[in-house]
Amino acid sequence: VAPSDVIRHDADDPYLVVAADKGTATFSDIANAVAAEYGFWLGDAFASGGSLGYDHKKMGITARGAWESVKRHFREMGVNTQTQDFTVAGIGDMGGDVFGNGMLLSEHIRLVAAFNHLHIFIDPAPDPATSFAERKRLFEAGRGWDAYDAGLLSAGGAIFTRTAKRVEVSPQVRALLGLERDAMTPQDLMRAILAAPVDLLWFGGIGTYVKATSESHAEAGDRANDALRIDAARLRCKVIGEGANLGLTQRARIEYALAGGHLNTDSIDNSAGVDCSDHEVNIKILLDRVVADGDLTAKQRNALLVEMTDEVAELVLRDNYLQSQAITMVARQGNEVLDQQARLMRMLERAGRLDRTVEFLPDDETLSERETSGIGLTRPEISILMPYSKIWLFDQVMDSDLPDDPFLAGDLVRYFPSALRERFRAAIDGHRLRREIIATHVTNSMINRVGGYFVTQVLEKTGVAPVAVARAYLITREVFRLRDLWAGIEALDNRVPAEVQTGMLLEINRLIDRGVMWFLRHGPDPLDVGGALEAFRPGIDDLSERLDGVLAEAAAADFQRRARDLAERGVPDDLARRVAGLIVLVSGCDIVRLEGRHGVSVDCAARHYFGVGGRFRLGYMRAAAERLKADTHWTKLAVGSMIEDLYGLQMVLASRVLATAGDPEKGDAAETTAAWVETHRDAVARTEQMLSEMWAGDAPDFPMLAVASRQLRTLADATGPAPE
Repeated sequence: VAPSDVIRHDADDPYLVVAADKGTATFSDIANAVAAEYGFWLGDAFASGGSLGYDHKKMGITARGAWESVKRHFREMGVNTQTQDFTVAGIGDMGGDVFGNGMLLSEHIRLVAAFNHLHIFIDPAPDPATSFAERKRLFEAGRGWDAYDAGLLSAGGAIFTRTAKRVEVSPQVRALLGLERDAMTPQDLMRAILAAPVDLLWFGGIGTYVKATSESHAEAGDRANDALRIDAARLRCKVIGEGANLGLTQRARIEYALAGGHLNTDSIDNSAGVDCSDHEVNIKILLDRVVADGDLTAKQRNALLVEMTDEVAELVLRDNYLQSQAITMVARQGNEVLDQQARLMRMLERAGRLDRTVEFLPDDETLSERETSGIGLTRPEISILMPYSKIWLFDQVMDSDLPDDPFLAGDLVRYFPSALRERFRAAIDGHRLRREIIATHVTNSMINRVGGYFVTQVLEKTGVAPVAVARAYLITREVFRLRDLWAGIEALDNRVPAEVQTGMLLEINRLIDRGVMWFLRHGPDPLDVGGALEAFRPGIDDLSERLDGVLAEAAAADFQRRARDLAERGVPDDLARRVAGLIVLVSGCDIVRLEGRHGVSVDCAARHYFGVGGRFRLGYMRAAAERLKADTHWTKLAVGSMIEDLYGLQMVLASRVLATAGDPEKGDAAETTAAWVETHRDAVARTEQMLSEMWAGDAPDFPMLAVASRQLRTLADATGPAPE
């Protein structure tokens, strides 16, 4: 209930999310006590992180979540932080949650410098094992840098107090930080630490320490650290991990990223704390109902919460992993998707959901400059735009009946730890926030994999509602068993180059693009997720096992080459073949449709489909269209439409051939096709003559491909009735 005479623009909040650090855990207990006193239905789920909730510091969840981003940055640079030594500088001390937990997440950390509000720590050449053990001792004791055993410091190391007027630094420290003087103020030394040439700069303490070159200290909004703050241009670290909030201004992040630095934003890096609170609240809502029904005592509930701590952490860290991966996939495409991102921003602005100025996202003039320079959005910008697209899509899903689809009950169950899935499935199905959890899952699954701009791109092509795109995505994900593929690729972390993994993930996205468009074009309205899965998955499974035997000769050779290339880069043979086959498996839905229409096996339908494609070089035409340089949004739409038409024509022509075959199951696909060609000799000859002329010259341009596509349409129309 809002206080009287207060203007409030936010809607009602059903519960609080409270980070459970030293102070606020008490606040959680107070808030929960008030909820209990008033008989509020959430009980002690009203505020997370109390004495009967998850202790974030003990779990180390915020630091561990941020470390998922750090590991990814380094992995994409070819470094495994868990097996290779790397240098770190940071803000915080071992007594703090985020800094302390973070600096214990790898035994290969070489912490060379750090400072908190009292002391400055410098260890120019630390021994990883010795320093790790000492950091662990300090963490367990909750002590600051003044408690560090100075006898363990490397030559030239020291611990200074920030209250000193001047400090004397050793030659080793001067070499480490690139200093020209051997005496300076503590403030100068801390600025030098911020600008240190280290592998990782780890933010674990309160304060904004880096601003953009174009910003004033006043704009940074942290007067207490004006004397320490440096410009982003001075940063010499390779990676930044923002375990704490507001370590850099957003403009500083962008400036650093444009200069080649690796980072996301604080809201991405340290989101695990809030995510953990969400899980706690939703689990308590579930279990409190079970307790009320008499199936569990309060004491048993509390014990169960403790038992599930590790798995709750795993579920939360999985979200951090996927978010940082999603940002990588968008960043990898760079300038190629800049126009789509711009259109997403404009759509969100028109809907009143985004203010680019407030969020420091580029305006149209800056976007044009980026496009001319071949520069896409930076990771910090993607980190802001992606959540906005999630919030928008979540609302669209919530306003539909998609969360009520029985098929999505499985996604609801996956949200909870296994102990709850096994014992309280009925209670999970009746969860009071069932729809919200499902809508969140659908939104995250889709945008983490294909990006927010994918939704608006499909909307512009089809004119359907956003929830229809979500349904088509879910169908495609399930029909093609994409979860298995994603899991196989993600299991290769630090085993194959990260760029190979990202390339395979983007290859899957090509299939998703085609699959979503196919189901939106050919499926019922509204789409039935469970029905489509039942109708198409068996045929797709069958086809994926038979690609070697059904592809035309040239396509088969290309398939083998792509699989071999992946295998040579360390991808297991089975996974390499599955990913290599995606480019042809995108035709799977057409083939399954042919199977049903003509009453033939998937094998027979596929052989005729690919045989027709080889005869008229339809695969080459689609590949040529994909290589065309599309400078404008409308050109991209035109090219995409042409590619879609070419897929459709291949199905129509294959259907023509199958319709005239006596017994296509017994005959050879090439012979059946040849017989059909002979029957329609004149029409086919005109088409093949045009195609021969097109392929005789340089790579075909858009007009040539458009005319050829039209000629193939004429051939299809001349050789049979209009397609169903």
